[in-house]
Amino acid sequence: MHSTDHFEIDQEAIRLQSTIKTFFDNFTVGTLLNRCGIRKLRGISPLAVFEAIFLLAFQGENFYRGIALNGQLGFKKDVAYDFLKNPRYNWRKFILRLAAKIVTVVELLTSEEREKVLVVDDSDYDRSRSKSVELLARIFDHNSRKYLKGFKLLTLGWSDGATFLPLDFILRSSANVSNRFQGIIKTLDKRTCGYKRRKEAMSKTTDLLEDMVKRVLTLGIRADYILMDSWFCFACLIAKLSHHVPVICMVKDITSNFYRYQGQLVRLGELYRRIKKRPGRAKIIASVIVPMKNGPLVKIVFVRNRNSRGWLAVLSTDTALPNEEIIRIYGKRWDIEVFFKMAKHHLNLEKEVQLRDYDGLVAHTSLVFSRYMFLALQQRFHDDPRSIGSLYHACCSEIQDLTLVEALQRLLTLAMEAVRQSGEFAESVISTMVDAIMGAALSMIKPFQEAHIIQK
Repeated sequence: MHSTDHFEIDQEAIRLQSTIKTFFDNFTVGTLLNRCGIRKLRGISPLAVFEAIFLLAFQGENFYRGIALNGQLGFKKDVAYDFLKNPRYNWRKFILRLAAKIVTVVELLTSEEREKVLVVDDSDYDRSRSKSVELLARIFDHNSRKYLKGFKLLTLGWSDGATFLPLDFILRSSANVSNRFQGIIKTLDKRTCGYKRRKEAMSKTTDLLEDMVKRVLTLGIRADYILMDSWFCFACLIAKLSHHVPVICMVKDITSNFYRYQGQLVRLGELYRRIKKRPGRAKIIASVIVPMKNGPLVKIVFVRNRNSRGWLAVLSTDTALPNEEIIRIYGKRWDIEVFFKMAKHHLNLEKEVQLRDYDGLVAHTSLVFSRYMFLALQQRFHDDPRSIGSLYHACCSEIQDLTLVEALQRLLTLAMEAVRQSGEFAESVISTMVDAIMGAALSMIKPFQEAHIIQK
């Protein structure tokens, strides 16, 4: 490599390091850590430890090489491990407060007319090779239709259709004792954050989501709708959440959900057979407003599934919302799928550090969420001209919101997860789409990683 190439890569690395420092300064990360009870440990600033771990993904290093073998940090690996494993540190408060600050900035780049949404989903946190991890459980992978060892990462995020920000998470074990390989290992004060998070980990998802939403709304983060996948479509949960924010979710024909139509309780499949359909090959086949058994009044929109002769159904508790708008808004749920893949494959969620302590897992996951928020903000600044000096003049139109066609494409792509078990095609298509979406964000990591390799 020529000396000029070395120089350019070094300059890119310096610029990225400067950008990260500016991010920490602008959003007062050090102050936030202090206010969340994350304070000085053995004379070492918590911000210094946080920053060292934060940088690992951008340096292309794992925890062992970047922390344990790094003699230039000013602290040893024991300090970093103690930092991660402290049960008194309130990582939930830190993530929520940091996200709230970033949402405030992003909203300056977003028109009032554009819908802001909360997105709920969970993803597998794979620890298949582990045995002694605290609260390790047997979990079901919906994609492979198999059981594996690990956790379910229940996540609540915010999106305006252009930027996704993770707000809160629960690293769920299992509510069923027989499915847990390990119980609680530490003896903890019941007042600590660590004890409370362990109790959450052993609770049912339906018992957790309302509190997650209430915490977000209490901080002043505004949302017009809550978007969920069909795994969360239960009448009791929809009723709870819709008291706070209208719900839009995918719905399947399951035995626990009934709808009252023409004086009878019917399942979704029977409801579809009874209602009048549009003629021809219309993308939206039909819609109907019906009350759910033990749930609210809902509008169900049936969409043609181009991957089969069947149909897909999307439910909304806002019955006045037009059919096309329900589909378009639901398309914003795709953003959380991008987040999960980014966190696992590029921000080292599962493999950066092999911790057995549950507090350590929570702290490290919080750090990964922080990395994603940093990248999401930089990507928004890169894509939106108003963030580069012209915000006050608003001389350019905002980033285009999702069109109905784009939303349908997202909706149908999300539906492929239901047929993954039939072959490899759907998985490869989804992976290709996600990789393309993340390309721009990853481009800012590469120069720093190259520079770090050269400096070695």
